[in-house]
Amino acid sequence: MSYQNAQNYCVRRQQNWSRNQNTVAYVSAIKLGPVTNTVLVALLVAILGLIYLTQATRATSYDYATQEIDNQISALNAEKSDLEIENARLTSLETVKSSSVASAMSKPITTEYAQ
Repeated sequence: MSYQNAQNYCVRRQQNWSRNQNTVAYVSAIKLGPVTNTVLVALLVAILGLIYLTQATRATSYDYATQEIDNQISALNAEKSDLEIENARLTSLETVKSSSVASAMSKPITTEYAQ
């Protein structure tokens, strides 16, 4: 080991470590003060807050799209029920009998059935 590596690693042989345990710990060369730590924590909290707001806004925009699709579905269901009622009115027996097409038809002379 060179002298440079000795500065970055702290040997822990004095603490009576037994087998299969680390005896060397990495010591960082960069020392941060309490102000820097506070600024870094505030920055991380701000970034996490922005990520949360982005996700919440995206969910809200999906809610608006879902609501618009639900409104379209309800409008189409109302139109469908109106068309069903119109279909029933147009195909009713009285309407067919009183139509100009039915009045122009003639009665058959004989009626035969298949046996």
